[in-house]
Amino acid sequence: MSDRRLQVFFTVARLLSFTRAAEVLHMTQPAVTFQVRQLEEQFDTRLFDRNHNRVTLTEAGRLVFRYAERIFETYSEMEAAMRELKGAVGGAVVLGASTTVAEYLLPTLLGAFLRSHPEVGISLRVGNTEAVVAMVEESEIDLGVVEAPVSNRNLIVQPCLIDHLRLIVAPDHRLAKHRKVTLHDFLDEPFVCREEGSGTREVIMEYLTRQSCSRNRLNLCMELGSPEAIKGAVAAGMGVSILSESVIAKEVTLSHLVAIPLEPPLERPISLVHARQKFRVPTLEVLLRFIREYCTRDVPPGTPSIPHGKETT
Repeated sequence: MSDRRLQVFFTVARLLSFTRAAEVLHMTQPAVTFQVRQLEEQFDTRLFDRNHNRVTLTEAGRLVFRYAERIFETYSEMEAAMRELKGAVGGAVVLGASTTVAEYLLPTLLGAFLRSHPEVGISLRVGNTEAVVAMVEESEIDLGVVEAPVSNRNLIVQPCLIDHLRLIVAPDHRLAKHRKVTLHDFLDEPFVCREEGSGTREVIMEYLTRQSCSRNRLNLCMELGSPEAIKGAVAAGMGVSILSESVIAKEVTLSHLVAIPLEPPLERPISLVHARQKFRVPTLEVLLRFIREYCTRDVPPGTPSIPHGKETT
């Protein structure tokens, strides 16, 4: 898209944050502000109100946002239609995946896909769930695979697996012998958690909310940016945590960690996320079909189970 100003405006309007827009667009915040100001000068009107560190759209901003949304949808359809015109399956697909999915679930699946379709190139970008969804929205990637709920009317979200989460503790921890644990069994324990924006963190926080427990009640002692770092901290006795059973399979087998089922159980969908387009790249269609079929066949040990959910929007 040639008009970078409109892209920048659209991202700020969607996120209602100049700072977050700068992160998503890989720009500095002054550069984002400059692009928006240029567009405001072109239309000779303010598009945003900035009061008390809060960003809101003006009436003119809401109008431009509606038209920008239609422009980008049409542009994406044009790109997809042109790729489809070229016909045969091939070329490259750009995937985005949250950290847990990329490190523990995708390698086996993508290996099987590439053996069946050696003519296809796969490029993988990794970030937390929030970042992956933003990349799908900005058309930076063709398909996102995430482990947290996604709500966006412009995206198609299709659950493909159900992931089971467990409380993990060091082998000598007081809870290590428990067959099940409730929230109140570990609520006062030092808790090692993923960073803000992580799908795992959001699922844990929603779990607290469903049990009428304040999110602030969790005794957070450390925030870490990867499952590997969390496992190391818990094994060293620095606290407890909650992670996917697929992430901790090796450490449990080696008795470096103990995984305890939660009561009530904590589960989450692993979902495919892609743009709502009239036309799709043939290669992406082939990959989507392969993933759906793969998730209904026999899958490797430790892989999450298959849901019976339907595609949502």
